[in-house]
Amino acid sequence: MTSLSRSGGRGNKQGGQGQPDHTAADYYFDSYAHFGIHEEMLKDTVRTRTYQQAIQQNSQLIRGKIVLDVGCGTGILSMFAAQAGAAHVYGIEMSAIADQAQEIIADNGFSNAITIIKGKVEEISLPVEKVDVIISEWMGYFLLYESMLDTVLFARDRWLAPGGALLPDKASLYLCAIEDAEYKHEKIDYWDNVYGLNFSSIRRLAMAEPLVDVVEPDQVATDACEVLTLDLNTMAKTDATFQVPFRLTARRNDYLHAIVAYFTVWFSACHKPLSIPTSPSVRRTHWKQTVLYLEDEITVCQDEQVTGQLSCTPNKSNPRDLDIAVDYECNGARGNWQRHQTFRMR
Repeated sequence: MTSLSRSGGRGNKQGGQGQPDHTAADYYFDSYAHFGIHEEMLKDTVRTRTYQQAIQQNSQLIRGKIVLDVGCGTGILSMFAAQAGAAHVYGIEMSAIADQAQEIIADNGFSNAITIIKGKVEEISLPVEKVDVIISEWMGYFLLYESMLDTVLFARDRWLAPGGALLPDKASLYLCAIEDAEYKHEKIDYWDNVYGLNFSSIRRLAMAEPLVDVVEPDQVATDACEVLTLDLNTMAKTDATFQVPFRLTARRNDYLHAIVAYFTVWFSACHKPLSIPTSPSVRRTHWKQTVLYLEDEITVCQDEQVTGQLSCTPNKSNPRDLDIAVDYECNGARGNWQRHQTFRMR
């Protein structure tokens, strides 16, 4: 694997250390105030070009309509909507990047078409009762980590007019399993013997923390299993807390060291539906993939199956973090494995 990145999310929350009055939510919003976070997202051409196409190639959804951009950041999606002929765009942004968004919008001549409102979606008021379209780039690592999904659903229920459109409006989460002996040995097993000393307590911490990283296609040793589908038009907030079964079938004789999660979102309201996939087999995005290392090294023969259950719930102390659990079982020609593992994505 390359581009190692522990699951600190797109925002580095360490910036708030030493400020005891800061909450986890404060750290989250502070992190998005720095332009570097937005630079990473803007340079993700898979992400940004797909949004541009979804908005500008579907003027029937946008032209003459009132558009709400939830978590507008630098305002680029708002400007795409203005270019597509929106009657007016309201962009809501809590972090200080909202001030830069105002300048960027003015510099590009959109001050009359776009209004930036600085504040939390749950606390602000709009100068209109309803909007026709809600656009948002709400997805996080593992689809739901540090995501803005709750906020988008709040905006949907409060402001979206009947028959209005959400961009994107559907999402699916997938699992596969990979061979990753070398990397697991380097990052996990290393702690078993550090200059002849036992650091296994650190190993336990490393095992419990999902790794956000790029998975190479040739590492994938099983088929993929869709475990969760969300329809933002109809879903409830509680649907993001789930416990679902999975079944992975080995493509070849190999060893399995980790379960990998990735997602796809769809813009199904478009005339020609578009999607943003984050699979190991497609062009890389800044979301990469999420790797959950297994305690066991599972030896599988082709067509043997690993079955189990994946559960996910927001952490009680910080709802933007995720508590993930994996139960897995494999009974094959080379052995039997069964285990329960828990992870904290933070």
